[in-house]
Amino acid sequence: MKHAIKTQRYHISLTQVFALWLGIFLLCTSSSYAQQVESSCPQKFVASKCSKSLSQMMPKLAKANVVYLGETHDSPEDHQNQLKIIQALYQTHPKIAIAMEMFQRPYQDVVNQYLAGKLTEQELLEKSEYKKRWGFPWENYAPILRFAKDKKLPVLALNTPSEITRKVARQGLESLTPSEKQFIPPLSEIRTDNKEYRQQMLTIFQQHRAVSHSNSADFERFFLAQVLWDETMAEGIANFVKAHPDDQVVVLAGLGHIIHGYGIPSRVARRLKGKLIQHSVMNYEL
Repeated sequence: MKHAIKTQRYHISLTQVFALWLGIFLLCTSSSYAQQVESSCPQKFVASKCSKSLSQMMPKLAKANVVYLGETHDSPEDHQNQLKIIQALYQTHPKIAIAMEMFQRPYQDVVNQYLAGKLTEQELLEKSEYKKRWGFPWENYAPILRFAKDKKLPVLALNTPSEITRKVARQGLESLTPSEKQFIPPLSEIRTDNKEYRQQMLTIFQQHRAVSHSNSADFERFFLAQVLWDETMAEGIANFVKAHPDDQVVVLAGLGHIIHGYGIPSRVARRLKGKLIQHSVMNYEL
């Protein structure tokens, strides 16, 4: 059966998307990455706003199996609007899970312990190494986690461990050990064969080459690391949907992983055979 991928697209510059991705790539290949995270907030995207009110968006969002709420990570407004949408979706469909790029896979049990009331908020931050591994202001995400805890909603830790991303960006997938591979999809599922995706990224990469002093090898590593992020998060979402087909998944991730559906959405659809409705909201006004 043909996949039904519902992706709401906005006119955001791919150059702006790439500028953020390239900045992340350069950080990930830097030996001082861990020390730089807290001060590496990217410049805000300049994006058109969705003029639809929440009540206008809800009929489409409520029908989706997976809803992507794109964000600029350091934008308090984006996170406030994410919470509004999550709360509205909960009112219409209480069986929802919140999937978050902000937590890395090895820390799923830590997130679960917090949700079960076994850890304080401060302990969650410490044990998940939040400041080291994500570093964007916790107060932006805290109300969402508190809502999930209050309503007993599952929260999925989606992201690839940063050590693995850095290693792949420097040495490729073949450098990973068996213990490292347990936190990512099988290597055969890490697909870089989307020609349109690759060409768009390559075109923009070439435009930035003179400024960044980068070369084609840098692009291949950058592209592979980006796809690894996408595939790892997509696998986590798809596995949850398979195990809980009646639940709706709300994904919080950066705009670059969602725009045009090339990042996470197309890779979720590839894993979930049959009918699937996905819908994305990016840079919205409610």
